[in-house]
Amino acid sequence: MALSNFQALKDLDDTKITEMIVESKKELFNLRLQKATRQSFKAHNFKHLRHKIAQLLTLESQRQHNKN
Repeated sequence: MALSNFQALKDLDDTKITEMIVESKKELFNLRLQKATRQSFKAHNFKHLRHKIAQLLTLESQRQHNKN
């Protein structure tokens, strides 16, 4: 899983962005749960998911700002 490309995310519509934010936060929660229960997980996925969530939230806030 490589770091997501911001340009690719700009092409998405608002509902898809919101769905991806929720999905990514659920994945991050599951990773934290796996870590807490000492299951096997890939540590680099924390960084990738946090990066993706930050990009999606930035894009969402920019679009909301432009609407107002």
